[in-house]
Amino acid sequence: MERRKALGLIATTGAAATFTARPSFAAEGGRAASATGQGKAKGGYTFPLDKNVKRTSVRFKNRYGIEVAADLYMPKNAKGELPALAVSGPFGAVKEQSSGLYANEFARRGYAALAFDPSFTGESGGVVRDVASPDIYTEDYSAAVDFLGLQKIVDRERIGVQAICGLSGMALTAAAADSRIKAVATASMYDMSRSMSRGHEDYYTREQRQEVVDHLSRQRWIDAENRTYARLSHEVPFDENGNVAPSNRVLPETLPADADPVTKSFFDYYRTERGYHPRSINSTTAWTATTPMSFFAFPLMTNLDLLAPRKALLVAGADAHSRYYAEDAQKMAPDTVDLVIVPGADHVDLYDRKKLIPFDKLDEFFTKNLA
Repeated sequence: MERRKALGLIATTGAAATFTARPSFAAEGGRAASATGQGKAKGGYTFPLDKNVKRTSVRFKNRYGIEVAADLYMPKNAKGELPALAVSGPFGAVKEQSSGLYANEFARRGYAALAFDPSFTGESGGVVRDVASPDIYTEDYSAAVDFLGLQKIVDRERIGVQAICGLSGMALTAAAADSRIKAVATASMYDMSRSMSRGHEDYYTREQRQEVVDHLSRQRWIDAENRTYARLSHEVPFDENGNVAPSNRVLPETLPADADPVTKSFFDYYRTERGYHPRSINSTTAWTATTPMSFFAFPLMTNLDLLAPRKALLVAGADAHSRYYAEDAQKMAPDTVDLVIVPGADHVDLYDRKKLIPFDKLDEFFTKNLA
């Protein structure tokens, strides 16, 4: 029950307040050293750029014509054709957060790594802001592969994908449909289609699933009449009386004194200087209210069997509330998908706790499978 409340699946009392107190960035975007031990960052990034890595802001378009914003991380003085990785996630985060940290680390290890904002979020294009689409987000990975494969310094036969949290289901879906992706790894995987359409640990009853569909359908009329796009819970909660009761924030403005461990862990990343970014949906606002509609209609990973003979590596924290997503995906394709469980790690630890993220195992996996 506590986990459902933490994930917005049980409504909290009181209306969400307007966000007024934001962690501040210095003139150069510096931030104090956090528990990650990463020191200060610049330009709004939540991690420092490695001294041996070059970061370049780039743009490319997906097949829908939407411009995708990304940062290309390259090892300095790189020579020859490099293996490359497209990196994105978590769901509601931006490239200056966890995906950039991963890309920075992979570039330090000799990869060309592209951390990108999914369409409609961050600095990427898309007229309606902060709307999520499993189809278009899956396409964004293939568009990132397009970009990487056109770089002279990249070996287009050695391109993989690294996903984090809610972009993991899209990464696996993209890899199953796009054989140019030679290997895929995930960290703290979420299947957002399953999460939105069935609730955490599939707790929605058949009747509740219908109530969510009815709620979303009513919201379509409201948005159409108002010619606006309201912001409400993407994982639709029910109150203690069993009624749909969405909120207008992903995370509360301030942490309640009785907050459960899952809420605390998300809050500690997105709402503090550890991981806050003003363009991050999870840090400041909520998704468009009708976002879940497409996730009801678009089940992710349906064709996971087509990934073979290519491989996937799923990394999950032993204490993560999301662990079951990775375990279930591994059961779907046991000969294709390997699973690594990190002792002592929760879901959010794998966003930026470099001492817990098994980068050596990830590097070994990609080295072997991008050979």
